Amino acid sequence: MIDLAGLETRILLWAAGAAVIVAVLGGYATETGAWYQALRKPSWQPPNWIFGPVWTTIFALAVLAFALGWRDAPAPEARTLLVVVFAVNAVLNIAWSFLFFTFRRPDWALAELVLLWLSILAMILVLWPVSRGAALLLAPYLLWVTTAGFLNRAILLLNGPFGKPGL
Repeated sequence: MIDLAGLETRILLWAAGAAVIVAVLGGYATETGAWYQALRKPSWQPPNWIFGPVWTTIFALAVLAFALGWRDAPAPEARTLLVVVFAVNAVLNIAWSFLFFTFRRPDWALAELVLLWLSILAMILVLWPVSRGAALLLAPYLLWVTTAGFLNRAILLLNGPFGKPGL
């Protein structure tokens, strides 16, 4: 069980604000118009309606994981490391949407997704010694991005190569 006692409201609000910024920027880059609709996708792709609720849940869990890690960090250096790994993850999260949707480069997005996946693993590893409960809250994020990686790869194989005129 995760102990929520002692969570600082200001840290929760700060983390939630950061998550909203990441979500808005990622959403801004995510255009599922004609280009995306025309892509061939695997039969096992999750339905489009599921993406919003899943990302909302993932961001809420990440906010809670950050706040728990902040509360339980044994020293200022641990908090600094926590901020760094979450910030790197935020940049990579946003970058994937721009690479895939805005630049229409699923090939680049797949390469970047490896970094995104590693950044989630880094967040889990940084949190683990501080708060195992907080680290485990990020497991759905890792699972979802793993699934996204397989989906990204399938789209690449079904539609590539990318970067040529008309693609």
